[in-house]
Amino acid sequence: AELGGYAQGVPLGRPVRNTRLYVLDEHRAPVPIGVVGEIWIGGRCVGAGYLNQPELTAERFMADPFVTVAEGEAPARMYKTGDLGRWLSDGTIEYLGRNDFQVKVRGFRIELGEIEAHLAQCEGVSDVVVIARESGDGEAKHLVAYYVGDAAADALRTHAGDGLPSYMVPSAFVRLDRLPLTPNGKLDRAALPAPEGDAFVRRSFEAPQGDVEQTLARLWSELLGVEQVGRHDNFFELGGHSLLAVQLLVRLRQDFSVELSLSQVLAEPTVEALAKSVLLATVSHYDPNDVAQAMAELEGLSAEEIAALLASENED
Repeated sequence: AELGGYAQGVPLGRPVRNTRLYVLDEHRAPVPIGVVGEIWIGGRCVGAGYLNQPELTAERFMADPFVTVAEGEAPARMYKTGDLGRWLSDGTIEYLGRNDFQVKVRGFRIELGEIEAHLAQCEGVSDVVVIARESGDGEAKHLVAYYVGDAAADALRTHAGDGLPSYMVPSAFVRLDRLPLTPNGKLDRAALPAPEGDAFVRRSFEAPQGDVEQTLARLWSELLGVEQVGRHDNFFELGGHSLLAVQLLVRLRQDFSVELSLSQVLAEPTVEALAKSVLLATVSHYDPNDVAQAMAELEGLSAEEIAALLASENED
């Protein structure tokens, strides 16, 4: 009943007579059209279970809550395939890979098969696999896409951004002549090479502006081991993860005497955006009346007069 031999992104069609197909979420509730879930099979084709394997039977075979049976009849059952899919608008199911490769990155639960199916639709891609590479501390560091074809990495990333939420867009894209296989012809995930620096797709560089952005860029460079950081670069696209984000918060406390939350780094992962949060947190330390009075005094002064005023304050 498992569909592992099918290619990802292939429509499977509709259930045959006396067979029911469900696409359910982790709570075994039906998902809407277009939403990825796990494929379950119901109907007369479902057997009683695995021979002499009661634990596996209990895990995979369950009562079908979507069918009402007459009194005295055996309860309907459904089978958990372990395959991912989604309903299409025409009433067919699209296969998206196995559920074995579900990962959690930066607090989000991600179906790798959904990313692979989307990337496979990009022109110039003949084969693709996505994995979550881990750092030495065992935490998922970033998503990496390995692909075969002549598509450019930046074009592939643009395609990913057009149809996937930001947390599902791989941080690195590695082009291979072919995907490594085991002797029995299956994908050898352990043989996929670690991405090098040029595999990480970078945004067009713009130098950090102002002291706060420049300090943030320096901190990111030290934490991430990246030589150059622009104001539009994304912390997580450069290889950051939640543990490094916590270290960044500590450095922000030391350098700016501000308290930011991890959720702020997750929501504002660029140098430019995070610098604004740092500035707002800094201003919040001052009395609002003092700030309003200072703004009123500065209003109407020329840039030269403001510069002279600041210079005199520094001399004092």
